Amino acid sequence: MVVEQFIFIVISFTIFVYMFFRMIQHNDTTYVVILVLEAIGISLNFVEVLFKIQLNILFVILKYLLAILLPICIIIIEKKNITLFEMINLQKAKLYLFFGNNKKAKQALIDLLEKNPNSYKAHRMLAEIYEQEGGMRKAIDEYVQAIDLNKQDYNSYYKVAELLNNLDKKEEASEMLSNLLHKKPEMYQASILLGEILIEKEMYKEAVNIYQDALKYQPVSYELNYNLGIAYTMLNDFQNAKICYEKAAEINSLLYNAKYSLAEIALIYKDLEEAERRFLEAIEEEELSADGYYELAKIYLIKGDKDTAIKYINTAIDINAKGVAQKIKKEPLFIPIMAKISIPFNLEEPESETEPETSKLVEKEVKAKEHLEKMSEITRNLSYNDIKLLKKNVSGRNKKIEKKEISIQEDQREIQE
Repeated sequence: MVVEQFIFIVISFTIFVYMFFRMIQHNDTTYVVILVLEAIGISLNFVEVLFKIQLNILFVILKYLLAILLPICIIIIEKKNITLFEMINLQKAKLYLFFGNNKKAKQALIDLLEKNPNSYKAHRMLAEIYEQEGGMRKAIDEYVQAIDLNKQDYNSYYKVAELLNNLDKKEEASEMLSNLLHKKPEMYQASILLGEILIEKEMYKEAVNIYQDALKYQPVSYELNYNLGIAYTMLNDFQNAKICYEKAAEINSLLYNAKYSLAEIALIYKDLEEAERRFLEAIEEEELSADGYYELAKIYLIKGDKDTAIKYINTAIDINAKGVAQKIKKEPLFIPIMAKISIPFNLEEPESETEPETSKLVEKEVKAKEHLEKMSEITRNLSYNDIKLLKKNVSGRNKKIEKKEISIQEDQREIQE
């Protein structure tokens, strides 16, 4: 019993002195609370020694907890380069955030950064709060400082690029994403965002390279395959676009946009049966149903089945009369059945009475869709021999690219040897 008390006094007093000097060293009054708690634990032991009594088990546990265990835990945490003041303020900020008080959370983090500007976690947490509140420029500043303190923080690096893109600083965002993918090529989000920026800038070949590199790490990503299909579409490489759309549709059976694109590609190559099958799948999506029925009507007119064509085109008008009517008037195929098409007379409504149309399709999808529809119109009058020649030219171009890539790889190996 006496030996135990002696050991306790030595250890607890040593820790107390250490914590006192830590307070002086950091000029941090936060340690006062810990020193007071330690003093309470040590006092309990002195009461036990002076009055020669045996404390209740709960007081014994409390004594060890306050005088030894708690300060030791703080010492261990500080070994990870987190001061007591930093730890307390970070926890305060998290608590304020939990209760939805962003203002006090920010203040706790700002107080921490005034005393310790090198707190990586404080900069990161403050950046997330600013981003949540819409303060993108402030968020960028905090993310940049977090990156300066932790070069391996690739997520913050991506966040900066994303925020720059939101601020319409495409060039800076592209540069950051390219650097990020050079360091961490498997970063999925960075590949997706950079590809989208490149497609938006109509740099389709560069987008193809980004998506192909990303597929090495995420081969079963429907988003990568679908976006790669869009990039190939805009390059008029419909064979590779078809392969990508098929993969995307196989991975995600609800990706009706890919099925619609496959239907248009089938029309380009005069495969009416395949086009019909794909359009019938695509019309399950409300956004595509009117255009899908419109295209099906065209297919049946080409086949010579006017009755089915009339049924489909009137269904398209029932779904979206305003969107389909203009197409019908411009399409010569519908001239023989125009009398049986139920186009409403009151399509033109005053702008004040019409609500703005909303679309589930993003800009890149709309552009790819319109491009495919335009190309299917252009190629409709081509002969089957012309279509075969088109396929052959695309195939030959792909083989040339493959040979060039192989030649480059061989040259690189020779240089290394």
